[in-house]
Amino acid sequence: MAKVLVVDDEPNIVLSLEFLMQQAGFEVDTAEDGENALARIAEAAPDLLLLDISLPGISGFDVLERLRADPTHARLPIVMLTAHGREVEREKGLALGADDYVTKPFSTQALVDKVKTLLAEAS
Repeated sequence: MAKVLVVDDEPNIVLSLEFLMQQAGFEVDTAEDGENALARIAEAAPDLLLLDISLPGISGFDVLERLRADPTHARLPIVMLTAHGREVEREKGLALGADDYVTKPFSTQALVDKVKTLLAEAS
């Protein structure tokens, strides 16, 4: 069973994503900020990361940069989540190495499909 790490500081989003990913057949872990996310990934790397950009402490962009700079996690599939649909943020996320970029609110089925596609490509 593939493991998805959901990183978001909004409890409602975490709960809905956790439920959605579990319903899709994934094991789910959660983190409420970038520091916790990096600690969880160091302990037991997930198969895919759903990463919010706006986090307390270090931003999702910083987490993304750190993971891409680390050879151990350079190929970890990462989907950036944001409430800001600005093109400049999307371009920055993709330039830093995100595999995909989803704007909130998002279609739950489209997100599940993206996750499944990225996991299939990674395996």
